[in-house]
Amino acid sequence: MINEVPPSVDTLWDKTEDQFMKTFKYYKSNKPPPLLAEVINIEDINNTDKILLLTQKNAVQEDERAKQLGLRELKSWQLYSFKEHPGLFLIRNPFTSNGQRYWIQKCLQVYPRKPNKRNIDMETNVEDWWEACHRHGRCDKQLMKKLRWTTLGYHHNWDTKVYSDDNKSVFPEELSALCDVVARYLGYEEFRAEAAIVNYYHMNSTLSAHTDHSEVNLEAPLFSFSFGQSAIFLIGGRDKTTVPSAILLNSGDVMVMSKEARLCYHAVPKILPYAPTPWNDEAFDDQLDIMYMKDTRRSPPFKLNEWSIFENYIKESRINMNVRQVLYETQCNLKD
Repeated sequence: MINEVPPSVDTLWDKTEDQFMKTFKYYKSNKPPPLLAEVINIEDINNTDKILLLTQKNAVQEDERAKQLGLRELKSWQLYSFKEHPGLFLIRNPFTSNGQRYWIQKCLQVYPRKPNKRNIDMETNVEDWWEACHRHGRCDKQLMKKLRWTTLGYHHNWDTKVYSDDNKSVFPEELSALCDVVARYLGYEEFRAEAAIVNYYHMNSTLSAHTDHSEVNLEAPLFSFSFGQSAIFLIGGRDKTTVPSAILLNSGDVMVMSKEARLCYHAVPKILPYAPTPWNDEAFDDQLDIMYMKDTRRSPPFKLNEWSIFENYIKESRINMNVRQVLYETQCNLKD
């Protein structure tokens, strides 16, 4: 039950041990399922001792691109910080319903196409994964569940953990614009979106503890966008002896890791069903001028009668786009 309080993790384990892994295993468990009382939920007013609702010091300057990117007016955004994690911020779902539908479609129908890199490339040579999953009017659920990640821009080398100028593709213009709007809202006017990993989670998926340190520029923030089902996100310290905090991420939430938080261990031990369907809260508007929606060079026209295919996926899965800057502002490539 959510209202039950588990023993404090501080009292359960020796401080010298791998606290992160023990917390990860606790929340990953299915038998028994974890208690969620200590998970920080932005929507829970009882978490005021752990989070802080921020007000921008200066009046928020609206960005004309926001509506085109499926975002609400910036003045309506709710920005939170975490008292135990300096540099960690969460923007509570700044997307409209049409915006969520648009980005879900992008992540499923457009971003997994070649020449972007995917985990399935070792076993299949399909150019268009989404089309292959729905060929001849049938849904290939086996192929659908095989896709775990796709990389954009500078492609992350999972073996060497090193980026290369010879291993990159054109970064999506609309995703770069989305990150620019969010970055400027937070005061990061020089941020450049240069690499992204789109992760595809199913209800039994997890993401192991890691730090993101492959980029040359570790001072730039990392932006993480969530769509679909919810996730428990763990974040600790620079080593695994720190007991991590557990944070609930819902569809549309934007997590920002900057400064100290940028170098901390983090993970996703569990995906949770999310009863609300914020992608359907507002009526579908096929006349809404969302950036690039009608540009067939980048994405097929978006039609209401096709949304059910994407919704069937998102009802049982979570999509996470995490975007980072690789280079310093003065660099044009890794050799500079």
